[in-house]
Amino acid sequence: MRAWRGLLSILAISLSASPLHAQTRLNVVASFSILGDFVKNVGGDRVAVTTLVGPDGDVHVYTPTPADVRKIADAKLLVINGFGLEGWLPRLLQAAGNRASIVTVTSGITPLKAGSDADPHAWQSVTNTEKYVANIRDALISADPPDADFFRQNAQAYLTKLEALDGEVRQAVGRIPEGRRRVISTHDAFGYFAARYGIQFIAPVGVSTEAEPSARDIAKIIGQVKAEHIPAVFLERIGDPRLMQRISAETGARIGGTLYSDALTGEKGDAPTYIDMVRHNITTLTSALAN
Repeated sequence: MRAWRGLLSILAISLSASPLHAQTRLNVVASFSILGDFVKNVGGDRVAVTTLVGPDGDVHVYTPTPADVRKIADAKLLVINGFGLEGWLPRLLQAAGNRASIVTVTSGITPLKAGSDADPHAWQSVTNTEKYVANIRDALISADPPDADFFRQNAQAYLTKLEALDGEVRQAVGRIPEGRRRVISTHDAFGYFAARYGIQFIAPVGVSTEAEPSARDIAKIIGQVKAEHIPAVFLERIGDPRLMQRISAETGARIGGTLYSDALTGEKGDAPTYIDMVRHNITTLTSALAN
């Protein structure tokens, strides 16, 4: 009888602890959808993740809302990219009276330069993403030490997947003839991808979608496509497709498909996770360029 009473007591404590644990999950805010996906992979069910710029949103031109002020005010940890990507963030932090710890996930990564600015799209190299994940892991451990082993295990499992993904991309690019590894994309979001995997991207717009190409810029791109026989232009999920359509019409370069650069899609889209996004992009590129 005593044994049964002891077992029932343990069961009651266990059942009562589960909802409590759910209620005390670490409240994390990520600046945009790709970072939110990284946090979910490392944090699992020990974190509650909110993103400021959600699926299909453009982080470059985002305008914070009053609801975002409340999200920041309630957060224990704020995960940002850095490299100047979230130009709207300082005013938001001031409005929220920010008390959250901030982790900049590009810490430890040497930025590529786009003119006088840092190119913020470091996640386009999968090897850089491994650094993102390590920084997120360490920040979660610092914010919630009792769950340190859980975060370490999740991070290692995800890093293993990313290492395999990097190999997939390198293998796929190897199937593209070297003379065809040049494309046009909407804006200059793939510099880190180019540096890691050897496909040259040419863009009429800089690293931020806030910019608008001039007539001279467009004419220069069209001349380059014709002179260098660049085989394909690619639309981006974020951006005005009419620019790429015009370049295609005036040069004869085929539209190779849609790439994802700055945001994930919703669950039913082509790129609901970072790994899905990278696989979609490399499949789209190889389909257009390999033959």
